Amino acid sequence: MNLTNYHSHCLYCDGKADMDTFIRFAISSGFTSYGFSSHAPLPFNTPWTMEWDQIDNYFAEFRQVKDKYQGQIECYIGLEIDYLNEKSNPASAIFQSLPLDYRIGSVHLLSNDKNELIDVDVAPAAFIDIVTEHFNGNLVEMIHQYYERQFRMIELGGFDIIGHADKMLYNSLLYRSTLLDEPWCRDLVYDYFSTIAKCGYIVEVNTKSYESNKIFYPNQKYFSLIRDLGVRVMVNSDSHSPEKINSGRLTALELLRSVGFTTVVERYNNEWQDVKISLL
Repeated sequence: MNLTNYHSHCLYCDGKADMDTFIRFAISSGFTSYGFSSHAPLPFNTPWTMEWDQIDNYFAEFRQVKDKYQGQIECYIGLEIDYLNEKSNPASAIFQSLPLDYRIGSVHLLSNDKNELIDVDVAPAAFIDIVTEHFNGNLVEMIHQYYERQFRMIELGGFDIIGHADKMLYNSLLYRSTLLDEPWCRDLVYDYFSTIAKCGYIVEVNTKSYESNKIFYPNQKYFSLIRDLGVRVMVNSDSHSPEKINSGRLTALELLRSVGFTTVVERYNNEWQDVKISLL
């Protein structure tokens, strides 16, 4: 029943439990394949990313969990790596040198006109304040910068999965409700997913906000588009706590199948495989 998840945050970043607890929850829920993807270190300290001095412990704890539950579930180790700039991104040599099974590429940070880095992956109320205080109310400029960083990350490569592809657009809709129907935004999103398709990246359907806001990333409005473009998809919960690992998964699979997807990507025997969507 496509019980897999490859976007998951444990205690090494902003997750709420250790790896063992996540895997026990996964096994008890019938999962067959599971991956950890802590937020990769940035060149400065944050409350939500791993620090470089924890990398060895991250791999050591993973090896213990993988060995402990061998035969019960397939376990994989990854990182969610931010595109920050030309020196810090998924393709950077330091991230490529790590013995990871996979990498998720994401954008969380933008630069304001003072060249200060601003985290835009925030609650809606905080997002509205950020638009006003850091970007002079220029939402369009923010969105263009967000996608400029996404395009550059895609161009540089070094990762497997696009993380929460259009997440910033959800908060942006609360600021400007007509956004997705505005021609410039439609064209930008079309170019974005077309580029992803040409480069062959996997797009995750991120279900993190489904229970709270009934929203997926990418927005289900784009499911037909990414199907038509031939993009391969997987369903990930972006879970920060074990009880959320299965959140929204079944609904996402149902919606994907309703627009014509017949398979989702899962990892077995250390390879990405197209697995039939099964809802029985």
